[in-house]
Amino acid sequence: MEELVRRIRASVEPLTQNYEIVLVDDRSPDDSWDIIKQLAVSDSRIQGIRLSRNFGQHQAITAGLDCSQGEWVVVLDCDLQDQPEEIPALLARAQLGYDLVLARRTNRQDSWSQKILSRLFYQVLTFLTDTPQDAAVANFGIYHRRVITAVLTMRENIRYFPTMVRWVGFRRAYLDVAHAERAIGLSSYGLGQRLRLALDILLANSDKPLRLTIKSGLLLAGGAFLFVPVTLFRYWVGQISQPGYASLIISIWFFSGLLLSVLGMVGLYIGKTFEQVKNRPIYIVDEATDNAYLL
Repeated sequence: MEELVRRIRASVEPLTQNYEIVLVDDRSPDDSWDIIKQLAVSDSRIQGIRLSRNFGQHQAITAGLDCSQGEWVVVLDCDLQDQPEEIPALLARAQLGYDLVLARRTNRQDSWSQKILSRLFYQVLTFLTDTPQDAAVANFGIYHRRVITAVLTMRENIRYFPTMVRWVGFRRAYLDVAHAERAIGLSSYGLGQRLRLALDILLANSDKPLRLTIKSGLLLAGGAFLFVPVTLFRYWVGQISQPGYASLIISIWFFSGLLLSVLGMVGLYIGKTFEQVKNRPIYIVDEATDNAYLL
């Protein structure tokens, strides 16, 4: 954490002395919160908030954005794979007339499995949302205050910062940046968490799965009609002697294909709607440093 703050200072202070650093502890198991409090005491421009439990990366980003007050806001992870040294270049590009500049990682330093899963996820997301998605672009970028304000009006529980930023629009640009190896430790995001997040994102940003299930149901039902002449032919030539067999099998094929392919996906959407109508807070703050700006 100290190294992160040191590198941010070194990158930002040549640009301005009027800045703030908002550090969010998403209930990490190490001593991050103690370090954040010490840093906030030594520098009033550093704010810290600690959530009551691990709500997730994108909920933590929302908490940090809620506390931010600057005209330009940089979002980056604390593992130093997003390098603070890129901030001046991002700001310079933004000042050419853009409301946000997204960092595009040119040489991702993740494991091969993470790269494959990420590429597959973005291909599926592109297909379902009918909007091009770039696996090389994540949270790292610089955003004007009006972009952040627009994103913060979206208070849904299922949150994924890159797609929310894409949805609000505004003038955007991309900047190729180097991606560093993780400085310390391993990512706490396991395969199961990634898959759950991916499913939530897909359901929250597209209704195409519903339309696909309808098409699949109709396709299976159409297959039942193709099965009708086969069954009738077998009945006429004497291969089926049991009364009612043909009509029973055809009905099972038709209605099973039509119902089972739709009910599962509809159930998922109903479940997500149920979660949203509870209107629970996106995150809960447990502690905050004295200088933290809280809504």
